[in-house]
Parts: sequence; C-alpha cells; structure tokens
Amino acid sequence: MQIAFVASECVPFVKTGGLADVVGALPPEIAKLGHDVTVYLPLYAGVRPHLEGEWKYVIRSITIPFQYYNRFVGIVDGGRRNGVQYYFVDCPEMFDRQGLYTTRTGDYPDNAERFALFCRAVLEATKQLGVPQVFHVHDWQTGLLPVYLRTLYYFDPMLQSAGTVLTIHNAGYQGWFPPVTTERLLFPWDVFTMDKVEQFDSFNFLKGGLVFSDMLTTVSRKYAEEIQTPEFGHDLDGVLLKRASDLRGILNGVDYAHWDPATDGNLAAHYGPEKLDGKAACRADLLHAFGLEGIQDTTPVIGIVSRFASQKGFDMVAQIAGQLLERDVAVVALGTGEPFYEAFFRDWAYRHKDRVAAQIRYDDALAHKVEAGADMFLMPSRYEPCGLNQIYSLKYGAVPVVRATGGLDDTIEEWNAKTGTGTGFKFAGYAPEALLAAIDRALKAFRDKKGWRKLMRNGMARNYSWEQPAKEYVEVYEEVARRRS
Repeated sequence: MQIAFVASECVPFVKTGGLADVVGALPPEIAKLGHDVTVYLPLYAGVRPHLEGEWKYVIRSITIPFQYYNRFVGIVDGGRRNGVQYYFVDCPEMFDRQGLYTTRTGDYPDNAERFALFCRAVLEATKQLGVPQVFHVHDWQTGLLPVYLRTLYYFDPMLQSAGTVLTIHNAGYQGWFPPVTTERLLFPWDVFTMDKVEQFDSFNFLKGGLVFSDMLTTVSRKYAEEIQTPEFGHDLDGVLLKRASDLRGILNGVDYAHWDPATDGNLAAHYGPEKLDGKAACRADLLHAFGLEGIQDTTPVIGIVSRFASQKGFDMVAQIAGQLLERDVAVVALGTGEPFYEAFFRDWAYRHKDRVAAQIRYDDALAHKVEAGADMFLMPSRYEPCGLNQIYSLKYGAVPVVRATGGLDDTIEEWNAKTGTGTGFKFAGYAPEALLAAIDRALKAFRDKKGWRKLMRNGMARNYSWEQPAKEYVEVYEEVARRRS
C-alpha cells in the first residue's frame, strides 16, 4: 500500500510533544511491513539544520488560493530515512518562525491559514509525487485535509479514490477559529453547519476531520472509550459517538532503541531484568544530579518527568504535598509548564531541600536519569490519551503509580503481592486521598525487597514496541482502502 503521513511535527526534525514521537517512529515500522510510506511536514525554521547539504526542490512552486490572494509554496526533498520518504512544505512567511504554533503572548493569529495552506499543499504535491491510497493525518493541524478532499477536491479524478485516517492524539486541542474562516479558506458556507465543521459558532478544524475522515484512531483503547463521554470528549463526544463504529483505539508504542537501560548512554550504569545491580548506581547518580546525596538507601525515590499542568494531576499533588512528606520518601521532579505549578515545585523544593528537588526545565538526558534512578514514577493525570513515561518507567524498573485513565489504565496492572502479578499501582476517581492511598500501597510494597524486585522485573518484561501497533494501523489502512475501492 501507499500511505502518506501528514503531520505538524516529527522527530528528529521538530517536536513539542508526543505527536512528534509517534510520527517519527510509526512510519518506519509501517515501511518494515513492506508498504510505501511518505511523510509530509511543514518546513519550520527549526527543521533547516536537519536537512543535509543543498536543498533539493522536487516541486518549485504550487499556488495555494485564498479569498483575496494567492500564496506560493515549494516542496523540499527531505530524503529517505529508515525506508521512509520525507517531504517538507516550504512557505517561509508561514512556517519560518521561532515557534510552531504560539508566541509568548498566545497562538499565532494566522494559524488557520498556515495549516489550511499546509493541507492543500500536500494534496497538490501528491498529484505530482504520487497519490497515496491512504492519507494518515494527525490532530487538528491536519484535520482540514479530509475536509478539502471531500469538498473542494471532490471532483478531482486524481484524488477521488484516496482514503483518510485521522488520529486524535489529544481531543482537548481542536483548532477553533471564527466563522469567517469558512470563506477565507474558500469553503462553501454549507460546510459551516452543526453536522460538519461548526461548533458553538466557531470553525473547528478537528471536528471537520472527525466528520470527513473515513476512519478514526486514537492512542489507546481506554481513551477511545473515554472521548465518547462528556467528561473527556471536550464537547466532541456526540460526534465521536456517531463515529464509534469507525473509531479504533491503538496503543502507542515506544522506541526501545532510545529507551533501554541495557544500552542507554545517559546512564551511570547499565542494567536489565536479570542483572539489576546497575540501578543502584543510577539512583546515586540521579540523587547527585538533583543535590539529594543524603537520602538513605531505604528511602524510596519518587520521580516525576512531566509538563507541569493541572491536566497532569498536579493540583492533587499540591494538596497531598504535606502528607506525602510525613512518609519516608524523596521526590525529584523535572519539567516546565503552567506558572502556578512551576512555582509550587520551586517552593516545595525550597522548603524541603533535604527531600525534594525540582529542576524547572526539560533536559532529555536528565529525563533518562530520572527513569533509571527513581524507585517509583508518579503520573496522576486527570486524563492521559496514551502516555509514554509510564512505559519508559516499566522498562527502567521505576514502578509506576498512575491514575486509571487512558493509556495509563491500559498499560499498568495493579500489583498483587500474593500472586506476584502486576506492574504498578493505580487509582480510580480524581481525589487527593485516592492518590495518596495508591502511593501508600507502593511504599508498603517497597519494604518487601524480594517482592519489589519481582514487581520491577514484571514491568521490565513488558513489550510496548511499535511492532504490534504498526500491524493494527495497517489493518485500518486496508479497511479504508477497501471502502474506497
């Protein structure tokens, strides 16, 4: 099959979140299965250093019309990597900027135009470079591609048989724009209705993608169920309920080439499930990096690597902070985010220098050290479409303590000391006392050293590579192709 991934970010070129990890890892796995895979991305300023040598334009100029003017884009050949062909949409006035979506003062005011241009440019480019059987688009930034395909391009004979799959990485981000966006992007006004792109008198990019795509996926089985409810659907639950038969929950994989304590170059020592001794050296290295060398070996270290936001459950952490330190624990936290929670972690660490340390930044190497050195890893998210850190934690023997939501619920099994089964600790509901109770269960288990090593090994034995998810995505592509044939 021919599959074209269309996304706003992708490692190693550009990244703001988990979307980039998925688009970086999944296409090569699809290619390994024998399929022809292409990835289309915007040519942001940050991408330029990743393009080797002199740029090669495979298409010099494509005209993209808007209401009162035209813009002109080129398509740059990004070469083949791991069996995947990369192309970049070059439009400097739209993408050659410091940030991807926002400035310090908020979203770029022309985001609707930027990503509409990107979607149309990809459609036009494929007519010269090869129309795929399936376009796989991701999140609101590319949600308009299926809308264009089934409206303005409906009668284009080259594109009529192409199918579309949209993956929802986080339903909370939708791309809301004023009604006038409809005519600015040259759509007929009959698209701006409740059963299409209109949502609360706004033009909603993600909703358009949900309505017009052939099939939908999201990043875990549990999240596929959750987004069909008012609590997690962010006002799109009704649309998703109507499309329930076309929605698949496919758990994200992780790249074990970069996340494996047996080979990780960021660690003070290597280790694996059969030889855990190196984890002690990693724990000492972590405590040194955070200035907590005085922590005793019998004191468990709780690690946090996250965006500091209420969505991640840090309102509950703040509420139990005092009670948590009544226990024999140490806490290390790494991340950035909302100013309130950055201030909370700074203050918590300042008031308890001997047991709490926080670094308000993101450092990939240090994130690896947290996973390897921590005894437990905390993820009490309000909602978590998939989550990757809990999967990294399993591999690194940092026992996860999580809320039972989204991918956290799918990947973590509650520890049962009697049977020796399970991989971590999780709690239902959204209450500080439930979080504290889960931590207490983990602290109790930690005191049983033999049982704890069994628990660690259970998690380290789990395999969440991209191999199985890739096969599931191919099944979705094949279903879409059948529908369009």
